[in-house]
Amino acid sequence: MTESAHKSDKDPSAGALLGPAEIRDLAELLGVNPTKKLGQNFLLDGNTVRRIVKVAAVQPGDTVVEVGPGLGSLTLGLLEVGAAVVAVEIDDRLAEQLPLTVQLMQPGAALTVIRADALKIAELPGDPSRLVANLPYNVSVPVLLHMLEHFASIRTGVVMVQAEVGERLAAAPGSKIYGSPSVKAAWYGQFRTAGKVSRQVFWPVPNVDSILIAFERRSADLESEELRLATFALVDGAFQQRRKMLRQSLSTVLGGSAEASAVLTAAGIDPTERGEQLTVHDFLAIARAWLAS
Repeated sequence: MTESAHKSDKDPSAGALLGPAEIRDLAELLGVNPTKKLGQNFLLDGNTVRRIVKVAAVQPGDTVVEVGPGLGSLTLGLLEVGAAVVAVEIDDRLAEQLPLTVQLMQPGAALTVIRADALKIAELPGDPSRLVANLPYNVSVPVLLHMLEHFASIRTGVVMVQAEVGERLAAAPGSKIYGSPSVKAAWYGQFRTAGKVSRQVFWPVPNVDSILIAFERRSADLESEELRLATFALVDGAFQQRRKMLRQSLSTVLGGSAEASAVLTAAGIDPTERGEQLTVHDFLAIARAWLAS
């Protein structure tokens, strides 16, 4: 930590979380200007931090992975309840500062910082069982799906995302907002909305609403990696042309409308249905029929 950081007036005994003044001081110290490119909106409000930790049901001794810890607001909230945190941070300045901030605010807390792009990471220490994060809004769905794909140890979690994106993740078949992210999320488990978050608890104030999304992973993976890839290809095809019947929207993937109709019929799916009517299990049935044809 630089000399100027050591001269903080923050008394660790006064509280274990960062407040608005500390966050702005840290950002100025590091020369960090929150950018839309990295989807950075820093949490200012300790009550919101503690609310997220409570909704995520984080317990002492849990190992939690946090993506995009930023200046450490949520990190400190997770550590405060006795969890061990593995923080994945792409920004070198933030990754270097985070352990110093934690040591000042909560000496001895169990923090591991990984400097990496969360979309590329394939290994994590400690086999984290929970994912709790304020995800960068511009890559929230790809990051979430990547973490679930690569880390089977993650069984549950809460992520904060743009409200519109979160509602899609948790949408049910038949809804107008049900789409590719909804089905892909459902492959891994059950997702639900867990409360909205005010714009005013962020710096800078975003121009979109935020929402908490909670998930529980299913007890066992649906099927093999081959079937997952086939299912996801079908999902992408169905929702790229969501207004068309499946025999048309899947014709590119399955080799033509006649071939698509045959595979759909073999899977027990009406070829005149549309993708928005199908559950993840329906898409899985189509994938099985496709691979067997």
